[in-house]
Amino acid sequence: MVAAGEIRRSEVRILKTWWRALILAAVCASLAASNAAAQEARSPEARLQELGIVLPPAPKPLASYVPSVRTGNLVYLAGQGPMADGKPTITGKVGAELTEDQGYKAARAAVLVSLAVLRAQIGSLDGVSRIVKVVGWVNSAPGFTRQPWVVNGASDLLVEIFGEAGRHARSAVGANELPLDMPVEIEMVVEVAPGASTR
Repeated sequence: MVAAGEIRRSEVRILKTWWRALILAAVCASLAASNAAAQEARSPEARLQELGIVLPPAPKPLASYVPSVRTGNLVYLAGQGPMADGKPTITGKVGAELTEDQGYKAARAAVLVSLAVLRAQIGSLDGVSRIVKVVGWVNSAPGFTRQPWVVNGASDLLVEIFGEAGRHARSAVGANELPLDMPVEIEMVVEVAPGASTR
């Protein structure tokens, strides 16, 4: 028979192991929270540098419109695609000439153009309070229905740059055609701080 003392020692060892595991879990949770808080504390401009992202030059309008309009603390950004020097950097329909992954990357490139326009409007992305709304148009082949996953290319990057302030309401819409055969067009509504300047 097992002595009562040995049973108690075994129980004590189990309790110690359980407490160690509990303390370790608490420490890990605290570190994760600290890391998340530190990330939130970094400014959007600092995050761009950390991600190695250089925004392209803000493009000139292709037709009769302005790239952005500010009213109060909201900035409305005209639709932008993956463009450079007035020309698309990639063309084609997602689900035909382009894969879903290529569409995702095109959406990521398009939102960088939108951010370049926003920076030109307010001077610095550090003046952004929240990304309010994103609308993503996807140049879609017949039968292609995964537009939301394509537009995630824009949404995921906004969260990388702005943290929780980058989480937004969104629409992802399929289109038969887009201007200049761009695969994706992104438009946004952004809330900016009251003190953010307008250039």
